[in-house]
Amino acid sequence: MTILIITAFLLISIITIPQFKLQSENYHELRLERKEAQIQRSIAYLFKESKKNVSRTELDSILVEKMYQISDVQSVNFSVYSLKGNLINSTLPKKDLNNIDLNLLTRILKNTDSKTIEITQKENIQYRSSFSFILDDQFNPLWILNLPYYDDDNLNTYELDSFIIILLEVYLFLLILSIVISYFVSVYITRAISEIAFKMKQTRLDKTNTKIEIKARSKEVYSLVSSYNRMVEMLDESVEKLSKSNKEEAWQEMAKQVAHEIKNPLTPMRLSVQIFQRTFDVNDENIHIKLDQFTQTLVQQIDTMSSIASAFSNFAKMPAQIGEKINIIQTIKLALEIFKEKHIKFNSDYDDAQVSIDRTQIVRIITNLIKNAIEACDTIENPLIQVIIKKIKDRVLIEIKDNGIGISKELSEKIFEPNFTTKSSGMGLGLGMVQNLVNSYGGKITFKSKVNSGTSFTISFPILK
Repeated sequence: MTILIITAFLLISIITIPQFKLQSENYHELRLERKEAQIQRSIAYLFKESKKNVSRTELDSILVEKMYQISDVQSVNFSVYSLKGNLINSTLPKKDLNNIDLNLLTRILKNTDSKTIEITQKENIQYRSSFSFILDDQFNPLWILNLPYYDDDNLNTYELDSFIIILLEVYLFLLILSIVISYFVSVYITRAISEIAFKMKQTRLDKTNTKIEIKARSKEVYSLVSSYNRMVEMLDESVEKLSKSNKEEAWQEMAKQVAHEIKNPLTPMRLSVQIFQRTFDVNDENIHIKLDQFTQTLVQQIDTMSSIASAFSNFAKMPAQIGEKINIIQTIKLALEIFKEKHIKFNSDYDDAQVSIDRTQIVRIITNLIKNAIEACDTIENPLIQVIIKKIKDRVLIEIKDNGIGISKELSEKIFEPNFTTKSSGMGLGLGMVQNLVNSYGGKITFKSKVNSGTSFTISFPILK
């Protein structure tokens, strides 16, 4: 809209200015023609009133005598020249007069049927001189009539300036009005767009998304809002189905894993019972020893099943977020004292870093990761496990790295899944549990690993101010 108004103003100005100049040119030409016609009629009337059959000399005398009277009556100054271009008389000051230039005279004499206009420029002012013939009754030329005319464009210039100013004021008002209207229209429309963008930015798969409830400001905005609301409905339905499917699949996998792990100790228990049943003899002198061995075997397998049930229970229960202000560096240092391996090294440039976390849970996290690192280094000739603590901006970073066997790229994608394990026994719930604990206290856990080079886990928590 603003561009159209500016373009319209420029086009009108471009068209109007030449039009004004053309009108001014026509005005001056017509005015000169009227003045010339008045002088010609006055001179013609003078000849009509004169005696007939007067000589040329007498005519010259009569013309010279009456010129000033005609000039006063018509309020026009003029000059009369002979057909040879010599000045006969003029009502203008004599000092400004000369005979007609030879080239100009030639043009005048060739143009006998109409007048000749000579335009000159003096001191940035334009002058017109009209040259026409004064004819006798037989239409024969007697003299050359010259009317000087000054092109006074002050009035036209004033009118043009006034018109441009008024036009500028009108279009300036329209321009301001268009800017104000455009601003409110854009605010009116973009408010809905901003709300849609804000809602889209908040759209997530892990929560219920809200629809946009706004009045339709335009068909386009209403269509966009309707499309977004339909997308939210479809997304929520898909998320619900996906969540249900994932939960069912996860529990199915977990059930298979639990069944498999429970079945492992049940098999030797069954074999032990069958063997003991076949070899049982009440009269055997070593019956008490054999019964004791049989009992120990069963208790060992029962303990294995109990540890499986405990691991599953611990993973299923998310720890309550009981945050307490602790020095996490000293807490980790104490947690490492239970490990007697000499290849576990602790390194920290700081003695204090206050975080909000359950002391028991951070010990649980560190213990789990250290145990994994120890198992990864079992077959390494010169094992090394490093616990490095750093501060970066407002977070404390805990890095636990080893030079063990590492984790392949294929297994890296599943490392935090509940049933992930690289061992031949166990539930594989450790790293999944660690991730749940870290996330529940606003922390982050990442890892890097390379086969036969080692693995590095990095945990970060926000530092209390």
